[in-house]
Amino acid sequence: MILLHFTTALFCLVNFSLHARASALTTAIAANERLCFYADVDKAGEKIGFYFAVQSGGSFDIDFDIKDPNDKILLDGQRERQGDYVLTANTVGEYAFCFENDMSTLTEKLVDFDIMVESEPRREAPAKPGQIAEHTSALEESVFRLNGMLMNIKRTQKHFHTRENRGFSIVKSTQNRLFWYAVLESLGVIAMAVFQVYVLQTFFTKTGRRYKV
Repeated sequence: MILLHFTTALFCLVNFSLHARASALTTAIAANERLCFYADVDKAGEKIGFYFAVQSGGSFDIDFDIKDPNDKILLDGQRERQGDYVLTANTVGEYAFCFENDMSTLTEKLVDFDIMVESEPRREAPAKPGQIAEHTSALEESVFRLNGMLMNIKRTQKHFHTRENRGFSIVKSTQNRLFWYAVLESLGVIAMAVFQVYVLQTFFTKTGRRYKV
């Protein structure tokens, strides 16, 4: 009986994983660049999960939009730092997920994003009603509950990962600014010292007019 329950739970977990297709990527988007990624939907009613976060670059913001196979904009945003959305695909075909770094003229943006296409698994009627069916239903609920908890943990990890990258980027930027400020300050002090030496040398070595008798 225990082996049967374990096998049923394993089957549910595998079945759920087969119904979900995800791709987690990190990409660099240059200034004034538009970059698009695509995901296929096999049947209407599938769920599309879209997550992104700007890891570094400028003010950590970017423009984005999501289009269906008919080029209709389903969702868009401007100067967004991060987002986590779930959409229902009503049309079969290829969906476009685009990022645009149009507000930056020199700064490159590093974006971490995740696209998941997931179809809700349908529960089939048990072959034999009774106690086995009750245990199977309870195991399925446990599997789905565990999956939800794992997804929450994954999102929390992404959130802290994004905060860490942004903090590192801010520290690096501040370090560079302090370095160049110190260099400019040193050059200013040296230039001022040279100018003062030149003025004093000119003042004491200046000769007056000479007249012949």
